[in-house]
Amino acid sequence: MLEWFTPQRKTWLYRVNPAIKFATFFALFMVVFLNQNFGFLLNQMIIYGVLLYVFSGYSWRKLLLLSIPIVLSFLSTGFTMMMFGKGSNIWWSWGIIKISEESFYYGLLLGFKTACFGFLSLTFLLTSRPILLFYALMQQFKFPPKYAYSFIASISLMPVIMEELQTRSNALKVRGVQFSKGIKGVYDRLRLFTVPLFAQSIRRAQRVAVAMEAKRFHIGSARTFYYETKYGGIDAFFLVIMISLFSVAYVLA
Repeated sequence: MLEWFTPQRKTWLYRVNPAIKFATFFALFMVVFLNQNFGFLLNQMIIYGVLLYVFSGYSWRKLLLLSIPIVLSFLSTGFTMMMFGKGSNIWWSWGIIKISEESFYYGLLLGFKTACFGFLSLTFLLTSRPILLFYALMQQFKFPPKYAYSFIASISLMPVIMEELQTRSNALKVRGVQFSKGIKGVYDRLRLFTVPLFAQSIRRAQRVAVAMEAKRFHIGSARTFYYETKYGGIDAFFLVIMISLFSVAYVLA
């Protein structure tokens, strides 16, 4: 599973401070969310797509497979608005389906927004390490360590949960457990998988809480960090590139 998130090469996006990258992408998210300009959104979608496919450092095969949800979201949101939106200039209608000029362009507008969200999210996910993100938030943005380390512990436990799920599945196969079809089979799977995993998660969360309290996270005083994150020249370069691309998208619109 982790091989899917291992790039072929590490581009300059990997060296950007994760906190700066998070704040910049969040600002771009808000611009996309509030923007209603058709040409501006189209230019943004193209630029963010280039940022993902050219500068993420992943192979085209992986990127195309990871982009399937983005394409499906683009088609579902766009076509839904096109076929069921309102408008005065009707192009084609059949029953409850009415495609008008207004609904067509608004459907494309929603599709462009969905694609922009997907490209930005995937770019950030593929070029950022979650642990470094929380360390940067603590050091650069003064995020409280007790919350940041809670998120880090949760992320670190995800592979353990996946391993326990696989172990549980293998154990049931060895014991010859056969699941029936239909609702009863779904109930049996939930009973045999969910209850043990839920109980183990409660025990694990209790151990993490005791460990964090023993390390005095509840005090909220200044702490030292294993990973040191700081601002650098690559962060200024990143901001200049993003502002320039944003300006080009706006001017061309």
